Amino acid sequence: MTFSDRAPAPASPVPAGAPPRRDGSAPLPRARTAAPGAAPRRREQGRERGREKKPWGKIAQRIVPYDLQPDVLRQELVDLGNEFRAYQRSPEPDLAVLAELHDRKARAFAEWATVADDASLREEAERAEAAARTTREMNANRLGLAPDGDGPVIERLLTRVQGAHGRSVLEYVRVHAPLPSAQARLAVLMLTLRSARAGTGNVTGQDLGGWLQGDAERVLEQLVDVGWLRLPDEVTAADVLDARPEEPVQVTVPSLLPDAPRPFSFGKVTRARLSGWAQRTVGDRKLRKKKSGAATRLLAVYTAAHSRPDGRLGGAGEDEGLGLDAVAGLCGLPPGDVAEHAGLLVAADWLADGEVAGGRLRGRLAERVLPLSGLL
Repeated sequence: MTFSDRAPAPASPVPAGAPPRRDGSAPLPRARTAAPGAAPRRREQGRERGREKKPWGKIAQRIVPYDLQPDVLRQELVDLGNEFRAYQRSPEPDLAVLAELHDRKARAFAEWATVADDASLREEAERAEAAARTTREMNANRLGLAPDGDGPVIERLLTRVQGAHGRSVLEYVRVHAPLPSAQARLAVLMLTLRSARAGTGNVTGQDLGGWLQGDAERVLEQLVDVGWLRLPDEVTAADVLDARPEEPVQVTVPSLLPDAPRPFSFGKVTRARLSGWAQRTVGDRKLRKKKSGAATRLLAVYTAAHSRPDGRLGGAGEDEGLGLDAVAGLCGLPPGDVAEHAGLLVAADWLADGEVAGGRLRGRLAERVLPLSGLL
């Protein structure tokens, strides 16, 4: 006889109609067949199903425990891990967003450390707090703000990096504009910013009229004739001037198409920000009120792009101010005419003061336009 350390399986009921045994006694109950270990497997499957209901998460090289309580803390850690990874995949950094993520991480890890009584989690929370402070200081530096709260806080339209990209566009237009006139150069600047990423951009009659007033159709035809600009088939310059905001015309700048060498390295967010910055500059209310021409508007864009956070033009020391040759080259002016247009900007309260001497334009932006500074 063999013995087993397992308890006998419970018998199953005698099936109805079963024949009697040979000795006339009642038939024996049939043994129940059950796979060994079935109950433990069912319990384990139940636990697995419980895990599946909660999202998997990982943050700072740590797996978030599926049974971490409170559940709102677990969900915050899972969300934070996903948001940090999404931020790392984003094409352009946003330090304000990153600082907020570090703040949330510091709070979540501090609570996790309390729940788990884990000193390493508390150290991670302290590192996140320090990262949040450092990131905010970096962001303030990029925006030209005083991180310690001293001085006025100005809502800047561009970051330092975007300001540098804006100056690269101005230099590109100065060198590569196909026509010498100020009107053509202003159109080339604005259309370049619209088309910088894909070589194509949308434009309306309202855009062109705002940039060039009565010269828009003539300048557009000139840019098409020299091959710098391409309009859709059977669309004329007059048709573009009739285009309404709800139905813009898509124009093409062949030299900016993706199959050509890329003159710019910025992403779509920076392209849109630069385009909006330039639009706000050339469309400034006081410049319009003074009926400023294309050369004066180009000078306004150039001075804004080449100003420091406090509004002073150019660099410091010997480099203070702007070289007249570079300014005149963008604006389509003889260097000797720059002083006249700088005076027009002073009259329009764009420049607080301006002086031409020693081959340089010196001065500073008026306080009202400091948000447009390129943050040299």
